[in-house]
Amino acid sequence: MKFIIRLLVTAAVAYGLSMMLKPHIMIDSYSTSLIFVLVLGILNAIIRPLLIILTLPITVITLGIFLLVINVLMVILAGKFVSGIHIDGFLWAFIFGILLSFLSSTLTSLLRDK
Repeated sequence: MKFIIRLLVTAAVAYGLSMMLKPHIMIDSYSTSLIFVLVLGILNAIIRPLLIILTLPITVITLGIFLLVINVLMVILAGKFVSGIHIDGFLWAFIFGILLSFLSSTLTSLLRDK
């Protein structure tokens, strides 16, 4: 049940952010954002750990800041897999990824406390 609530909250945040960041980030509908969040979760579970291991030296040199680049790559890759999503570029994917993780974590923790 917690997974479904987190999924729905993250999809709502993604769709809301696309409305705020229009025309740079566009998601056609809530169902598209739900699919996007599912694909993003799958990519984060499978591909992200591999990228972290492969880029460990550069991550250590940059004191972990390179993990933000990996996060942006996951957002861009998920956007490529799901039709109905348009992301303008690296900067907008960065902004979207940071806001998405912060807002979804905040809202999920607020819902968990009640």
